Amino acid sequence: MDAKPIFSQATRKGPRKTLDSARLKSHQRLHAVAVSSLSLLGCLAALTLVCLGRPPGAVEVGLFLGGFLFTGFGVNIGLHRHFTHRSFQAVTPVRVALAILGSMAAQGPVVFWVALHRLHHEFSDQPGDIHSPHFHGEGWWGSVRGLWHAHVGWTFDHAVPNAAYYAGDLLRDRAIAPISRTYFFWVFLGLLIAAVLGGVLTGTWMGALTGFLWGGPVRIFCWHNMIWSITSCAHFFGERPFDADDRSTNNFWFAIPTLGESWHNNHHAFPNAAMAGLEWWQIDPSGWVIRALEKLGLVWDVKIPTQAMRRAKARAI
Repeated sequence: MDAKPIFSQATRKGPRKTLDSARLKSHQRLHAVAVSSLSLLGCLAALTLVCLGRPPGAVEVGLFLGGFLFTGFGVNIGLHRHFTHRSFQAVTPVRVALAILGSMAAQGPVVFWVALHRLHHEFSDQPGDIHSPHFHGEGWWGSVRGLWHAHVGWTFDHAVPNAAYYAGDLLRDRAIAPISRTYFFWVFLGLLIAAVLGGVLTGTWMGALTGFLWGGPVRIFCWHNMIWSITSCAHFFGERPFDADDRSTNNFWFAIPTLGESWHNNHHAFPNAAMAGLEWWQIDPSGWVIRALEKLGLVWDVKIPTQAMRRAKARAI
């Protein structure tokens, strides 16, 4: 299994890796501000209703957990492990479903998400990495600044990756490119589904509102922070059993809420692996779903590092 990113290195005459476009940077900043602000306001509205005597009931909890799991798997299994790293192959309906669910997480269009993450892997914890926590000064204040940048600050001001260079395969993908272009429709549909289900299941307009809040903004806010914990905490706190040429770490405490993504040192050591949890005790719900889909014949060519590959990458203790 090749542990290198799937994109090739640019030549001097090749396309640029990032785009110096004020318009594109303005668009990405506006998207970050809009999603962060609206999800935070939604959380405050839900909390206000709790204080007013309307705590989430079974419907709201179900919509939150269902939305969290489905969009989380869309990001982890779809945008990350399949589209970015090609860690397995899948039938077209599964690929389409993963792209739609990943888009509903409101973290950007498929092509943009993939291009940005491939850029991160090429420069991980080096100059050029869009969200490393390690270039913001010395001492405790430098660490605080770095963690803030790596967690959320980077989303408001980062280099714009050249999708033609980093995600040309997806720009040519006739099944996925149209989903990426209609990204905002899928975000809206995810919010609409939560509101409609809330209203139908409770039979009230208030149920539609609370369903929207818990299955929409609250769900988006929580999942964003889980992913951001990978870009920040999983490059700062935890164990490093493998030599990954960066400072990525494994963190047990985030394994369940990130659906298995917090085995981040494992991932950076073997970026094309479908399983982030490589030991039997490393909880990896996203990897388990991939294994289940494999048994159903819906995915195949599931890449897993061999014991020899793991021994070669193991750090001396």
